Amino acid sequence: MASPSTEYALSLLGALVDAGVRDVVLSPGSRSQALALAAAEFEAAGRLTLHVRIDERSGGFLALGLAAETGVPSVVVTTSGTAVANLHPAVLEAHHSGVPLIVLSADRPVEMRGIGSNQTTVQPGLFATAVGWVRDVEAPRTGPVDHEAVRALARDAVAEALGGDSHGALARSRGPVQVNVAFREPLSSGEQTLPPARPEPVRPPPPAAPTPVEVDVEPATLVVAGHAAGPDAESLARSLGAPLVAEVSSGARFGPHLVPSYRALLDDTDFGGRVRRVVVFGHPTLSRQVPALLTRDGVEVVVVRAAGAEAYDPSRSARVVEAVEVTRASSAAGSADDPAHRAWVGRWVHTGRRLLEAAAEVADGADGGRAEVGADDDGSVDRTEAAERAEFLRREVQLLRRPVTRRALAEALWRVSWPHDRLVLGASRLIRELDQVVPGKKIPVHANRGLAGIDGTIATATGIALASQRDDPAAGTTRVLVGDLTLLHDVGSLLAGLGETRPRLQVVVGNDGGGTIFDGLEVASTASAEAMTRVQFTPHDVDLPSLARAYGWRHVEAATRAELDRALVARYDGPVLVEVPLAR
Repeated sequence: MASPSTEYALSLLGALVDAGVRDVVLSPGSRSQALALAAAEFEAAGRLTLHVRIDERSGGFLALGLAAETGVPSVVVTTSGTAVANLHPAVLEAHHSGVPLIVLSADRPVEMRGIGSNQTTVQPGLFATAVGWVRDVEAPRTGPVDHEAVRALARDAVAEALGGDSHGALARSRGPVQVNVAFREPLSSGEQTLPPARPEPVRPPPPAAPTPVEVDVEPATLVVAGHAAGPDAESLARSLGAPLVAEVSSGARFGPHLVPSYRALLDDTDFGGRVRRVVVFGHPTLSRQVPALLTRDGVEVVVVRAAGAEAYDPSRSARVVEAVEVTRASSAAGSADDPAHRAWVGRWVHTGRRLLEAAAEVADGADGGRAEVGADDDGSVDRTEAAERAEFLRREVQLLRRPVTRRALAEALWRVSWPHDRLVLGASRLIRELDQVVPGKKIPVHANRGLAGIDGTIATATGIALASQRDDPAAGTTRVLVGDLTLLHDVGSLLAGLGETRPRLQVVVGNDGGGTIFDGLEVASTASAEAMTRVQFTPHDVDLPSLARAYGWRHVEAATRAELDRALVARYDGPVLVEVPLAR
């Protein structure tokens, strides 16, 4: 006969799977053994996918990546004590970015708390305000488990993670929840009888009613799409007859209203200075110009609430709404198709494109330039065709042999990424480089911008890769772009145990030997160079080829642009670390 702990674990995991959960991530531990062994049985029966990681911090971000890709809450299981606390960075990111996550923490029974028992602390509420829904479940005793009560608990947990409640109503934003389950000895038994499947997926709450917005009479509206804004931002920009400023991880960086090189235009009084209304989607984090605009006097700000816990409102005076739709509520409203609005959008878009082209020409000039094959006025190739073509080819070859710059790295990665791929961007100089130099393209881009930390980037990308490649047979490669410090901070996530699935994953590392993002701090011009180097730049001499081999990864160095292009499009049997040396 199964122990009460085992029976409860089987019932709880079965109910979570019935409610729609597909992925369970766990790290080994004694107190959580009933949950771990039950999860293995459910996977063997084809009812869930189990992912095992040694380090709970890595496991937490893996679960975050799985949920970010699927939109379905993933479950992360830990044993008691510090194991739970190691989830805190991932829980914070999930809270601030609105990713559904269920923390299933095993605990000691109540009689062992507060008396100095081994590996025992106060686990319920450990994550404070980052988790808005917590249930502390008493350890099961002898006797039958109340399966219907367990089913109700599981459904509530899934509903709350999706931002609703057990009745399907909108209760709060999506995010992490915690179910803390105490277990008494015997902590498990070998007998594992799965409960019958009773699938009844919990649905996300219905969308909120949209707030109407009108097209302005005199065009002066700008749409800003921050991280995870989604395609609604692009659609609204067209409906309003407004330019679109879209960050690289917004999911809205495409369309005819997209404005490249937006920072320079926001700083220009003839462009940014004429804006009188801004509609904000998502969570802008990549420029100083956007918050400066939103806090300027005389600018009306409408914030469409993002999935995270807090609305983005630097002025603390914005009109925060759940959704918007364009209406013509009064005769005074303008039209997005009138000449004035087309001219307003056209000036922004064309000027932004010219600035982007000019910056590219400057960058190419610094790298030796590109030659053009000339032609006579009548369109025929002139008499110097052979010489010019030879010069063109010479310069192209010369360019491909040159070292990779940050701009070239950003452009190459963007160029090879397509809608069936996934692109994940770490929190470093490189995400800002992409935001400044790449054109519009409708591709899936993810970044942990809830708190914009470097934590768990490799683990998050692994979760995204695993989920996308499992669910879509046509899924391509997941590429994650990180700086060297971001890689080293999450280096443990390169480890996948024997038997664990290894997805098609390229970790592209821009290696400049430290944290060059801090070179841009204002204090860098006045502080001691030696001190800045030690405490901010934090130089290292890690041998990345040896590091990759230690974790069973292939290592490829791409020091030139030709080598980088080849490395990014090559087919690999397993995960690969592409090292790109960069100058400080």
